[in-house]
Amino acid sequence: MMRKRSDPNSRLIAENRQARYHYAVEQDLEAGVMLTGSEVKALRTGQCNITEAYASVEGGELWLINAHISALKEAGVFGHEERRRRKLLVSRRELSRLWTATGREGMTIVPLRLYFNEKGRVKLLIATARGKKLSDKRETEARRDWDRERARLLKRA
Repeated sequence: MMRKRSDPNSRLIAENRQARYHYAVEQDLEAGVMLTGSEVKALRTGQCNITEAYASVEGGELWLINAHISALKEAGVFGHEERRRRKLLVSRRELSRLWTATGREGMTIVPLRLYFNEKGRVKLLIATARGKKLSDKRETEARRDWDRERARLLKRA
């Protein structure tokens, strides 16, 4: 049986691993990102960080704020700002759903993963999430430790 080859255009650029620890993710959504040419080239080399980033609905548009994409020295004066606001592309229905979700207390829009899809386009997986309290974080950590220990015990048996 032939193994399926992975598409070279489809690959992970950056992941926000701390998001699932700090937030209880309720619903996720894929959004397009408006970028300049030098930003796309920087992303192809993997020079991106979204751990401190968040999304916000402002003026009827969805914006990615505080995402860091390193500047390329080859771009020279035609380069980009590293932490500029980037517009996210979603449908009107999804935008209104996100706006109402953030209107409720404690909800925020968190980026989870930045990746190239099968067509080579940059996509951002965002989620509406509620901040966890310290006790919830401890519970999550205890559950994760127990799952690891259970897997070790089952492996020995």
